[in-house]
Amino acid sequence: MFHNFFNFNKKSQDTENVAAAESTPDNNLGRSITYSMFALALIIAFAYVLQSVLLPILFSIIIAALLYPLCARLERIGFSRIMASLTALLAAIILLAGLGYLLVLQSINIGQDASEIVSKIEEVLKSAESWADEKLNLSRTQILSSGKQQLEKVMPSVGAAVTAFFGSIGNFLSMGILVPLIIFFLLYYREFFKAFFVKAIGAEHKVKVEETMSKIYAAIKNYMGGLLTVMGIVAVLNSVGLMIIGIEHAWFFGIMASLLMLLPYIGIAIGSILPALFALATKDSYWYALAIIGWFQVVQILEGNFITPNIVGGKVSLNPLVSILSIFLFSMLFGFAGLILALPLMAILKVIFDAVPQLQPYGFLFSEPSDRFLLTDKQKLKAVKKKVSAEKKMD
Repeated sequence: MFHNFFNFNKKSQDTENVAAAESTPDNNLGRSITYSMFALALIIAFAYVLQSVLLPILFSIIIAALLYPLCARLERIGFSRIMASLTALLAAIILLAGLGYLLVLQSINIGQDASEIVSKIEEVLKSAESWADEKLNLSRTQILSSGKQQLEKVMPSVGAAVTAFFGSIGNFLSMGILVPLIIFFLLYYREFFKAFFVKAIGAEHKVKVEETMSKIYAAIKNYMGGLLTVMGIVAVLNSVGLMIIGIEHAWFFGIMASLLMLLPYIGIAIGSILPALFALATKDSYWYALAIIGWFQVVQILEGNFITPNIVGGKVSLNPLVSILSIFLFSMLFGFAGLILALPLMAILKVIFDAVPQLQPYGFLFSEPSDRFLLTDKQKLKAVKKKVSAEKKMD
């Protein structure tokens, strides 16, 4: 059924050419748009209805791609395929469990100081009330009344958001059982799945299929592997900055903020809120909170302009506009999980679009625009003159 996927079947191509000659361009265009929109609507509806099944599979594919190098290395030193798959999976589980244990332990340590934190928050609120009374002539009664009105307005949306959030947590808990099982079989049956795709698309396209699958693996590995490296560097920068500022539990807050980098573009900014609130609750001056927010913004600038470009570089070249829209759309479709999956899935789609001739324009749209699309005519002329001048000097 996938035999003509890469459009190499000449007979099918000739039939399409005859049909195109017999129909008018307007009819072809209208029919093509109608079919494309209908297919897109079906895919979105299918993904939404079956998200409880799709999400574990998608997460498993990404994690299995990250574990494949370890699995392959274990096989090279003498492990059987089944033992290498189990060992790689067990190593990932131990790593995640250890990280979770450290975070829970730190949370418990912070919770032991809860009474002091609560009393400090009460002092901050009283100071805020006094300032509002002196500067804005707002009494406590007015503030509470206004706050109650605003709370009543936002409560329905907050309730819906909380329900969706806990629904996502429930999905994550269920995936905790299903995902490891799928990861094991993806690693253990990987050659079997590769043979399936070759048979489904056509044995004559074996080289093309294997090349495309290798590119998909490379896209996942480059993005997620690079992201984990960047998260480690950001965790160190966050923690060192918090230690210099004088915040307790600096490593806990630094790691927590770096984990939020799974939410692209906004993760570090959101991660600064928790330590800033902790500083307001435990320190005598609000300058500590401002220093934390300022430092995290510096880290975000360093991450976006220096760290990520040098580690990930152009290996996963996605159009920033397409990336932002994909995050928005996938979050609407899959909730919190969509924020994490958006960019890896878009990278996979770009590889597939680049491999299929009919879909290559969409792969081009997903890619990062080159300078010739961004420079003005004057800048292009200047660049050409500079290049000619450099070539003359070399001669």
